[in-house]
Amino acid sequence: MLPVAVSDPPCPALTPPARRRTEALAALKDSASVGLGLLPLGLALGVVITHAGLPRWCAPLFAAVVYAGSFEFLLVGLTVAAAPLATVALTGFMVNARHVFYALSFPLHRVRGRFGRAYSTFALTDEAYAMTTGGQARSWSGARILSLQAILQVYWVGGATVGALLGSLIPDRVTGLDFAMTALFAVLALDAVAERRGDLPTPVLALLSALAARAVLPGQMLPVAFALFTAALLVRHLATRKRPSHA
Repeated sequence: MLPVAVSDPPCPALTPPARRRTEALAALKDSASVGLGLLPLGLALGVVITHAGLPRWCAPLFAAVVYAGSFEFLLVGLTVAAAPLATVALTGFMVNARHVFYALSFPLHRVRGRFGRAYSTFALTDEAYAMTTGGQARSWSGARILSLQAILQVYWVGGATVGALLGSLIPDRVTGLDFAMTALFAVLALDAVAERRGDLPTPVLALLSALAARAVLPGQMLPVAFALFTAALLVRHLATRKRPSHA
């Protein structure tokens, strides 16, 4: 009698709750390095709010409801000065106008459900965009993307809350704290360049755009540099698309 090969039973598929836990744990690991950079920024926001004379509960409120990074620091001054709502809205639009371009390549189509997509749109920050549009995130599911965004906001809200609670114990000026955002953006930019080693002209175009804007209109350097950089990317895209490919 010939022996009959018995195959191993197939591994059971993960149930939806188990799959969500797995994706959340993966997102927690992904967000660790960036989250450590968000904590001091949130801490600085809480300190700024406390030193401006606003109630401590404004720190977690700003971080949870506004959640707009640099605009939250501007909002503190606007709130203290009792600026009109039209001024606040215009300032918020100008500061966060870059998010319109983020939406063009952000993988929102992977996120399921109206609530999930609404929150993912709300929580689209610079850090979340940089992490979810890189090469390592092409296989990420919507649950992992959504979990990452939620965890990054927890870092931000937690840092702001701690900063507000300890605001009276922290001096008005802490050396190096104001450089945390610049350092975080520099790390994200370096990671993006490392993933696109065959696309080094992009940072070169950005540098040339900044230098040209500095030379032409130093008082309006940032919007001019953005405009020049966008134009350069469009020209390069059109030139690359029209270039004939060789077999």
